[in-house]
Amino acid sequence: MQGFAFDKSVSEDPDLHFVNPVSSGSSGNQNKFGDIIGQSDGMQEIFRLIEKVADSDSTIIISGETGTGKGLVSKAIHQNSNRKDKPFIQINCGAIPENLLESELFGHVRGAFTGATSDKPGKFERANGGTIFLDEIGDMSPDLQVKVLRVLEEREIERVGGTKTIKVDVRIIAATHRDLEEEVQKGTFREDLFYRLHVIPVNLPPLRERKSDIPILIAHFLEQFNRMKNKQAEGVSDEAMEVTVRYSWPGNVRELKNMVERLVVLNGEGKIEALDLPEKLRRRNGQITPPSMEISHDGICLNTAVNEFEKALIVQSLVKTNWVKNKAAKLLHLNRTTLVEKIKRHNLYELQQSS
Repeated sequence: MQGFAFDKSVSEDPDLHFVNPVSSGSSGNQNKFGDIIGQSDGMQEIFRLIEKVADSDSTIIISGETGTGKGLVSKAIHQNSNRKDKPFIQINCGAIPENLLESELFGHVRGAFTGATSDKPGKFERANGGTIFLDEIGDMSPDLQVKVLRVLEEREIERVGGTKTIKVDVRIIAATHRDLEEEVQKGTFREDLFYRLHVIPVNLPPLRERKSDIPILIAHFLEQFNRMKNKQAEGVSDEAMEVTVRYSWPGNVRELKNMVERLVVLNGEGKIEALDLPEKLRRRNGQITPPSMEISHDGICLNTAVNEFEKALIVQSLVKTNWVKNKAAKLLHLNRTTLVEKIKRHNLYELQQSS
């Protein structure tokens, strides 16, 4: 049975490697967006947005569920901006205790508190001329929100315990998994800061809404971890691929990446079979089920959902037949010419050595 074969020769040939359609444009730079991988409509829109906003220097707020790649998008924006040769400084506002976060962001002067034995610049000063990425800004306390608002409005800070005003030239990119509009209504997030941040919103789609990207992401992570771990995992069987595509991935791309790393380490070599996958992925029966789409509180675009569903089925058929279009067309009960048209319309990259 043909599986989802992973071939190093494919990854080394730029004409055969899966690439982002937008990043493979006239510049020919396939690594333009780093490790952000995707050919789904949702990700193509993200790539287009990155290109539009990178040089604008405007404040950006990135929203999306945990594990959708908010940090990767922030780096891509910085690396494609006119600040790319300056520092990119990131800090997780939800991972640092409140009493330490202020010092981390704004620095402190000697004697400001116990243990402050010397002056120390904060993240904003270190990012001067470049970009600061404030991850999980929705977890920041109201007191610190006021000080971040001052940076946005005045472009200046004061170190903890200091009186000297320090000018800073930084671009702020913030991210959150929370609904900040809802937090504003609750009174836990300042409305004025929300509007200061909400200049250019970027909303990352969860993996369950971009099922057609799963085979491409798996190929990417297999290559990455084979190289990092010095392993020889050859690919994923049809059955295993079907299981991964129908799973809902609550942890999004991060969960998928961690699973592939675990499989590469534990299996080492050979093809990954369905029985190798975590039990939670295999709880449903072995029948192929359509990729699920969940309707959020904001609703869902039916045309986009149907389009994504069609794309996911085309990718599955191509993967199952090792990208032989004649066989894939038969699986989908389509004429070969119809399938080729759909591949082009969906910007799917087929291997050159196909039928």
